[in-house]
Amino acid sequence: MTGLRTARLRLRPFEPGDVTAVHAYAGDPEVVRFMHWGPNRPAETATFVAESVDPPAGVHPFAVERDGELIGAVELRTTSAAHRRGEFGYVLARHAWGRGYATEAAAAVLAYAFDLGLHRVAATCDPANVASRRVLEKIGLRYEGHLHDYLHIRGEWRDRLLFAATRPRAT
Repeated sequence: MTGLRTARLRLRPFEPGDVTAVHAYAGDPEVVRFMHWGPNRPAETATFVAESVDPPAGVHPFAVERDGELIGAVELRTTSAAHRRGEFGYVLARHAWGRGYATEAAAAVLAYAFDLGLHRVAATCDPANVASRRVLEKIGLRYEGHLHDYLHIRGEWRDRLLFAATRPRAT
């Protein structure tokens, strides 16, 4: 897997030495408040990084760097090769919030998904995560629905909002 570049970010493959930087955000309860995972213990972060270094077919994890500092992650997964569908998600360290980095990284991965030949790409977010909803809308995903009791997270059922985009058709 190769990396991606945006105006301010480098999206690159994970490396074994990324564990400490990843754990800095993956272990932060505020960062993972709306995620279906975490806060991670160090061993869970190490497992995530190891799996991201050598991902299975159809999984494309990227470490997000700004000026050489790992500030988050974004991952694209092919959910159906036959139907050319995928989904993606992202997470950023708290100190990187509010600067447009999530929008930049998500837009790059959406373009990458279409370059791979995917036709439809989806993402979900917690209804209370207004910032994530804005990211998805800014990069061109459309709101498709409210998924009730979609995930069981830390002992409670949580809803998700579904967004998706389809590959632009040639004119």
